[in-house]
Amino acid sequence: MDLLTIKEFFKDTIRYIIFIVVVLLVVNYVFSLQQVIGVSMNPQLKDGDILILNKIKYRFFDVERGDIVAVQFKDTNYIVKRIIGLPGDNISIKNNQIYINGNLYEEDYLSKDVITEDFELTELGYDKIPENMYFVLGDNRQDSTDSRELGLVNKDAILGETFIRIIPLNSLKIIK
Repeated sequence: MDLLTIKEFFKDTIRYIIFIVVVLLVVNYVFSLQQVIGVSMNPQLKDGDILILNKIKYRFFDVERGDIVAVQFKDTNYIVKRIIGLPGDNISIKNNQIYINGNLYEEDYLSKDVITEDFELTELGYDKIPENMYFVLGDNRQDSTDSRELGLVNKDAILGETFIRIIPLNSLKIIK
């Protein structure tokens, strides 16, 4: 090999390495993996499912009611829950039904046999959900540690919205 060929080889190699590093940084900034731990999101998500999170959505767009997100509460690991209450909302649960600002909130994603105990937002010390705070619940309400026990979630604690379940492979699907 002559000197020119060696220089070209190293020049091309450095370009490829830089390209790969940039792609990995972008992917890490936009997406991340999250494993579901526990049964609080059954039947939609199961213990051990691995999800891809869209981390960039909430940097540019508003949080939406019904989104399934990974969050970090104060003293917990990352957990996966569904956003029910938005800033300005008053949440109450009566007779197994959720009311948002006095209006019944239909949850067609829940199993018919799910039981949700009565709850008032005032139990957390709020009349309405403050700015940049959210009320989250697991879909399996009888076996979920969520905002009812842990309190409201700050927007900064939302790691991202679930995007795709990738494991188990036979359950690969877009989550909504």
